[in-house]
Amino acid sequence: MKVILLENVKGSGKKGEVVNVADGYAKNFLFPKKLAKIANAENINLNNQAKASEEHKAMLALENAQKQANLINNKTVNLNIKCGENGKVFGSITSKEIATELLKMGFEVDKKKIDLDSAIKACGNYSIKIKLHPQVTATIIVSVNPEK
Repeated sequence: MKVILLENVKGSGKKGEVVNVADGYAKNFLFPKKLAKIANAENINLNNQAKASEEHKAMLALENAQKQANLINNKTVNLNIKCGENGKVFGSITSKEIATELLKMGFEVDKKKIDLDSAIKACGNYSIKIKLHPQVTATIIVSVNPEK
């Protein structure tokens, strides 16, 4: 019996694939657990439309990430922080503070996408990478200045 898998099924296939399985396996396991549906012409057509829609959404997400990366690349984020002697910062600069400052500049970036190699604990300029999409990375400069 040919079925379209609605979820990844170990030993049978991945979501969206049309696979041939035993009748009993389909009727007694896949259908009751809503892991598959019968592969008739209507369901195959709906499956193809869903795949095309997902590909289109993924392409739009990539394009939006590239546009945002072009706008953000090489921007400088200035942070004024209380510092002690020798330019040491009280505490450290977090990705949340960087995201808040980017939002003030007009760029909405999730703090989880900001890639800090290590905590920023001193005044100076730092090059920080932002992962906007798995295929798109932007770089900004964070300038930490002592508060006056």
